[in-house]
Amino acid sequence: MIGDTLLDSSPSRAPVLRGRHWLLTFGIGLAGFFFGYFGLPFAETPELKVLITQSSVLGVLFFCFALMLCYVYADTRHLGFSTWPWLAVTFLFNLAGFIVYLIYSAAKTGNWKRATLPIAYIIEVVVIGVMVVIPLIYTDALPKAQLMTFLIAPPPPPPPPPPPAAAPRVIVHQVSMADLMKAPTVIPKTISRIKDQPIQASVGVAGGVAGGVPGGQMGGVLGGIIGGVMAGGPPPPPPPKPQAPERIRVGGQVEAAKLIYGPTPDYPPLAKMARIQGSVKLEAIIGKDGTIKDLKVLSGHPLLAPSALSAVQQWRYQPTLLNGQPVEVQTEIDVNFTLAE
Repeated sequence: MIGDTLLDSSPSRAPVLRGRHWLLTFGIGLAGFFFGYFGLPFAETPELKVLITQSSVLGVLFFCFALMLCYVYADTRHLGFSTWPWLAVTFLFNLAGFIVYLIYSAAKTGNWKRATLPIAYIIEVVVIGVMVVIPLIYTDALPKAQLMTFLIAPPPPPPPPPPPAAAPRVIVHQVSMADLMKAPTVIPKTISRIKDQPIQASVGVAGGVAGGVPGGQMGGVLGGIIGGVMAGGPPPPPPPKPQAPERIRVGGQVEAAKLIYGPTPDYPPLAKMARIQGSVKLEAIIGKDGTIKDLKVLSGHPLLAPSALSAVQQWRYQPTLLNGQPVEVQTEIDVNFTLAE
């Protein structure tokens, strides 16, 4: 059947493929089988029947590919077509390139059986191959898990290590003087008797103090009782005087500083000609001596601001006292420029 269709290129029924072509084709198919058996680990631990099935499929693919190339090579040389361009088309596009060559050669020779019959057999082989491979996949003859590798999500990352154990908590008991002065909770079994010594009068002993008693301690004792404790400790130190802040801001319960000298700013001629009027808001710091420091413009017309700065810089205020001490005052000053009607 193959000799009547694919391998006959002319009405003379002369075969296209020679013995060397068949030998080369079978050799390439066998090389593909061994390459699949020893060279491609399709699975990590494949079974023997799975490995043989995979290698056989690869060997058949190599055999069919080599058969198409040998046929195109032999047929183009037999019919006088360009050999290497058609070999390149078949090599790059595989089965699609081979079908294109069959249609081209059938059109050139006028024998359409060269194209229709091989294409029909190719379709039959593809359908049979699909019918064989699908049951092998669903019966686990082929590694289905390997085919679904790209659909399996990677395992989740390991959980973080547990936090380090907390340091042991040390409880410190504070002992006060009141705890030391408490009565004992256990009564001793034996009580030692202390014999008092007779008190000898020592009149006129050197080192005594006025109002002392015979047998007293040299220099006196705290509280006037031997072994006693002072009734009261030293008086507490007086509270520190509140320090006045270096600078305060006018507002709230802080009254504005009292102006004692404030010349009126000159109306700029250019602003007067342009009929410009309005208010210039300045921010200033009144020093401890009442002078103006760090004067800057917050808002206002550019033609009016220089005159306001020049005038306010000469203003003088009464020093502001806080707790009897002079302090700096941060304030805002509005200078109004109004044209007479």
